[in-house]
Amino acid sequence: MALALKNGFRAIDTACQPRHYSENLVGEGIAQAAGLKREDLFLQTKFTLPGGQDPNNIPYDIHAPVEDQVRQSFAKSLENLRTDYLDAVLLHSPARTLDTTLTIISVLNKFKSEGKVRHIGISNIYSLSAIKEIIGRVPPSTIQIIQNRFYPETGYDFGIRKYCKENGIMYQSFWTLSANPHILQSHVLQRVADRIGASVEGTFYRFCIQEGITVLDGTTSEEHMKEDMAVSTGEEFALKDEERTHIRALLG
Repeated sequence: MALALKNGFRAIDTACQPRHYSENLVGEGIAQAAGLKREDLFLQTKFTLPGGQDPNNIPYDIHAPVEDQVRQSFAKSLENLRTDYLDAVLLHSPARTLDTTLTIISVLNKFKSEGKVRHIGISNIYSLSAIKEIIGRVPPSTIQIIQNRFYPETGYDFGIRKYCKENGIMYQSFWTLSANPHILQSHVLQRVADRIGASVEGTFYRFCIQEGITVLDGTTSEEHMKEDMAVSTGEEFALKDEERTHIRALLG
């Protein structure tokens, strides 16, 4: 984490889910970064339901009502990340029932009204109708982030991404590289990478960014961090409209 911050990354995505995330180490890495203020960072975490947790290491009381589970998870995230507010909290995946999902969102929205959270979102939700149903049942502008796998099995969320763009919702992608080897190995992407002088991975990141996607970058390589930052922001790496059209065709 400290290495990523050193190389210019300022937005951090994690989760209060010890099974897959070491949220406390994220906080430690932030503490080690010199010269950064809290307002320089965008800290995003998630509330994970019991079904996604390690039964031997759940960061809240599994027997408590779901409202209390959310509150306990949130308090643990604040402790782990050594902060008194979070820029975003996502529901890691929808609950089994709409009512439970709405209850969780209601608690998060209370945190938002108290200034403890700035943005609320949902991850791993691949049904546009489900997204619309949830948004239709909560106050306007409650859901501001959708975070999903970016892969062929869901048609790259074409309809969801269009809906997000039209409604001012940030669309975040993960598995952006690992789920798309066929794109990274394509002649189309290689030709564009050769023209802009970047790796195919960096080129695909740049394509996604120009498509309006916020890409979650999971590299641990400092070399890749430096390239990803350069390709993401440098105008010299901008893709032409026709190049984006050709890459978009690979998505089907």
